[in-house]
Amino acid sequence: MSAVTARMDAMTSFDPARFLPDDLLARIRERAAVHDRDNTFPHDDLDDLRAAGYLGILVPTAQGGAGLSLAEASVLQQRLAGAAPATALAINMHLVWTGVAKVLRDRGIDDLAFVEQRAGAGEVFAFGISEAGNDLVLFGSDTAAEPDGAGGYTFTGTKIFTSLSPVWTYLGVHGLDSTSADAPQMVFAFLDRGDAVVARDDWDTLGMRGTQSRTTELRGAHAPAERIIRRLAPGPQPDPLIFGIFSVFEILLASVYTGIARRALELAVEAASTRRSKKTGTVYANDPDIRWRVADMALAYDALPPQLAALAHDVDSRADHGAQWFSLLAGVKYRAVSMAKAVVDDAILVGGGSAYFARSELSRLYRDVLAGMFHPSDAESAHSTAAAAWLGPVTD
Repeated sequence: MSAVTARMDAMTSFDPARFLPDDLLARIRERAAVHDRDNTFPHDDLDDLRAAGYLGILVPTAQGGAGLSLAEASVLQQRLAGAAPATALAINMHLVWTGVAKVLRDRGIDDLAFVEQRAGAGEVFAFGISEAGNDLVLFGSDTAAEPDGAGGYTFTGTKIFTSLSPVWTYLGVHGLDSTSADAPQMVFAFLDRGDAVVARDDWDTLGMRGTQSRTTELRGAHAPAERIIRRLAPGPQPDPLIFGIFSVFEILLASVYTGIARRALELAVEAASTRRSKKTGTVYANDPDIRWRVADMALAYDALPPQLAALAHDVDSRADHGAQWFSLLAGVKYRAVSMAKAVVDDAILVGGGSAYFARSELSRLYRDVLAGMFHPSDAESAHSTAAAAWLGPVTD
């Protein structure tokens, strides 16, 4: 285990190797290159992670899970992303829903008990919220939600970036009810697989290819009353479900990209320690310019794990950041992605020309890290949220 990995693992009192032992990570890392090359979903990774109890890390022990905290899950996702970013990002979307269930349960709300029960049994939840051109994200939807008269809804629309498309059991979605007496209302629900839910085979991307985050068409897909979890007015609001989704989503996303940065730093250290300069006859680790670059990478990376640990702990402990919450959460995701992209850029330079070949792990990390810019909150949203938190709304 590298010094960087050891420092990360020392930040927590639990043993990450219990859920992600080194031999499992080695297998997952070896397969990552194949899934990237072949544009395939990592079924073997999912099978191994399910067998290791990973799908239930945030599920209570009474429901067959490990009962871990969000802070502990963050450490694990950093560790998994260091082996296979696409696998970690795909699993993230399952962990979001189990994490939301935990956030609600910690606050005395049992609305997602069935998520914990099914996840504890090894079933897979996916996240079907993103829509093309919908920058309202959680606060609006172009998907039509039509009441069935018995408390359920049918959903018609198109969702994009649906990670875990080949394997999910339940898909969490939202849509807009524009016909009920109290319309408009945002409806959040879980769908089963069926003929009315169609995943296009259209995932052929620059990076994160193993997530298989395909476009999903909802063609009148039905959720019965017991799978409707919220009806909320459109727009920002303090409902615990919205807070749960936003907090877990942002922290776990930041964790994945922080894990990518850690791996890039490790590869840069390895390259600097083994590559030799023809001019000086010594390894590049002795070159002052290379030493400065690696140090700069380390200084940037080292700032993020403590931030993630502190913020995740605050979610776990129900800390009250008031109006600052959304700025803090958007900010940590934005900083993690910006840091990771810069660290990977520098690692490519330290790695030398060989890093430019597609077979290089750094080459894959370079492509994978770009996906972070497209996840909410993007740079514009994060800055807008921070400005509103500190300056208040724009006035005339």
